[in-house]
Amino acid sequence: MTEISSGKLSEHNGAPPDAKDHHAADRRAILMLLAAAVALHVLLAVTGLWRPLAWLAIVGSFVILVIVCERIGRMVPLRGRAAYERTLAFGFPALVLLLWQFAGDYGLINPTWFPQPSRIAAGLWDMTVRYDRFSETSLIGRPWLIPEYLARDGWAGVWNLLSESHVLATLGRVFVGFVLGAIPGILLGVVMGINQTVRLMLDTTLSAVYVLPKIAIFPIVMLIFANPFGEGPKILVVALAVFILMTINTMAGVRGIEKVYLMAGRNYGANGWQMMRHVIIPGAMPVIFAGLRIALGTAMIVIISVEFLRAKQGVGFITFYYWEVLNPEKMYAGLLVVMMLGVLLTYGLQALQRRMMPWQR
Repeated sequence: MTEISSGKLSEHNGAPPDAKDHHAADRRAILMLLAAAVALHVLLAVTGLWRPLAWLAIVGSFVILVIVCERIGRMVPLRGRAAYERTLAFGFPALVLLLWQFAGDYGLINPTWFPQPSRIAAGLWDMTVRYDRFSETSLIGRPWLIPEYLARDGWAGVWNLLSESHVLATLGRVFVGFVLGAIPGILLGVVMGINQTVRLMLDTTLSAVYVLPKIAIFPIVMLIFANPFGEGPKILVVALAVFILMTINTMAGVRGIEKVYLMAGRNYGANGWQMMRHVIIPGAMPVIFAGLRIALGTAMIVIISVEFLRAKQGVGFITFYYWEVLNPEKMYAGLLVVMMLGVLLTYGLQALQRRMMPWQR
């Protein structure tokens, strides 16, 4: 009884005795690893070999950093695990940016073609606040002028203001194409998952079309529309890419449902609609949302590629434009905007997934 009480007391106060010993060993290992990293750089600096061996030293430091973070992760209590994982997720990109800045400042990389993050940030700021009078466009549509345009021209003026935005042009094409491709793709995938005849008829065709580069069929799509340079072809090629991915993923999700769930639904007397609503759709939903994430990334890739080729507005267009005029700071800023849009859209899709699948929280 005394042993049990002392064990509980020790666990309440912190880690068990053996865990504390492991933590002490981890702390000693962390100090030794950090000292080794510092000694490596000091030795190279003293001998004059740091610059020629800089990247080797940086790679060695990265390996040491990974080991140190592994050791720290062992000591993090359960209640601090989420904070530790967020620190790793956001801290490492910040460290990479600092290294990029340092490498550019000290000539380890060519700052002409790989400008420092500070220069890229300055380029992004200039793109954000500047209005291009030649193309009558801006990066985000100058939202700070909305009150002025609303008072002067009403909502039509606000729409004209926002319609100049490259970001909103890209997001609009992605959103419309994503919805137009995802909904019929999910519906057809469900049908193919539950009906063998339809699956056998379409599976080979979908597999053949899936491997085609979507940008390669863009010229064919342009021939379908009366205005081949309008928004229709851009949206349709995104919808086709999303449709094929969602059909294949949804079919796989429906076919992967555990048979015991289907048997339980039938044993409880569920009819076809009830089976679809309460068993098949919820059972396939994890795979469907995994497919939606892949399809969303594909939609972004496709629309940026299309905007490279045939657009006068959009994030892909300005990225390619600044490459053509040899302005690498703003070219990288355009790529940064693409990455930010991808992250924001992914987080939005994850929020929708948590709302539609509350049982997985």
